[in-house]
Amino acid sequence: ILDRPQAMNSLSLPMVRTLMHNLAAWQENPEVRAVVIRSSLPKAFCAGGDIRFFHEVAHGGLTGGSALLEDFFTEEYALNHLIHHYPKPYIAVMDGIVMGGGMGIAQSSAAASIRIVTERTRMAMPEVNIGLFPDVGGGYFLSRLQGEIGTYLGLSGEIVGAADALYANLADVFVPRTELPALLTLLESIKGDQYRQAIEEFAAPFATQINPADSLLAQQRDVIDRHFVHNEVATIVASLRQDPDPFAQKTLEILLKRSPLMVHVSLEQIRRSAKLELADCLRLERTMVRRCFEHGETVEGIRALVIDKDNAPQWRPASFEEVTPEMIAPFFESAWPDYAHPLRELS
Repeated sequence: ILDRPQAMNSLSLPMVRTLMHNLAAWQENPEVRAVVIRSSLPKAFCAGGDIRFFHEVAHGGLTGGSALLEDFFTEEYALNHLIHHYPKPYIAVMDGIVMGGGMGIAQSSAAASIRIVTERTRMAMPEVNIGLFPDVGGGYFLSRLQGEIGTYLGLSGEIVGAADALYANLADVFVPRTELPALLTLLESIKGDQYRQAIEEFAAPFATQINPADSLLAQQRDVIDRHFVHNEVATIVASLRQDPDPFAQKTLEILLKRSPLMVHVSLEQIRRSAKLELADCLRLERTMVRRCFEHGETVEGIRALVIDKDNAPQWRPASFEEVTPEMIAPFFESAWPDYAHPLRELS
């Protein structure tokens, strides 16, 4: 149970370590048949990584801060890898806000695992809004969504609801929030390993309450695919500019508020990740996050959004037109030789 109410369950290093310790132990424990991860809060599953901590560390506000920041991302990404490949049913109850790091601890591809959404689910990979990129394996799972949905979500950072999550295959079933206590009681009563089947049968009567085909992503799928299929940000922006459709114009307006550099970096990340396995995606992201803090774009984004709350980040560079290939390339140049990479043991 995630229980950090003062921060909407934003992941701290102690939380990451507790999760890693418990999950590693439980996967070897024959008495543990499945894992359920959920929140104690009514409005949030997990709002992401602890970005206030990131900002404090970057400004030297914590003793040993730089090392703690390095540890956080290394250990968080290792946790994401463990969850993705967890050998037992891993059941994520994504009730409320599920963003960034929250997505990373909910997205398991193991066949027996299942992701549950409710009417309160608000999901996003909003990293470009703070001068970062869709990490925690975001390059891997976004690049594998149908059409260009993942590109749209990664570059815009927009929030979507339960129907969108189901349509995009970022969730498996819908259960009304009022029914969650009954579902948890059911899970406790299961003696075998048929958790996925039991949850699907439990959720079946509620399927008529939500229609993925009516979701925003479904309705705008043609527009999203048409504009975000391009491999250059300039081409995506030009394509959106020429489209009078209200959704296209709103999307353009959103993109123009994001970090121009990190929109470019995120597009390159998503395209590269489509050809990589998860471990390699996470190793790539580990280098990228190091480069983000070296550059300073992430620190400035957090300042503007969370610290000073002026919502006026001074992006470097300030416009899409100023971004050059020479600015993008360093984000993909490994900060370590292969034998010394902090995630070298992931497979």
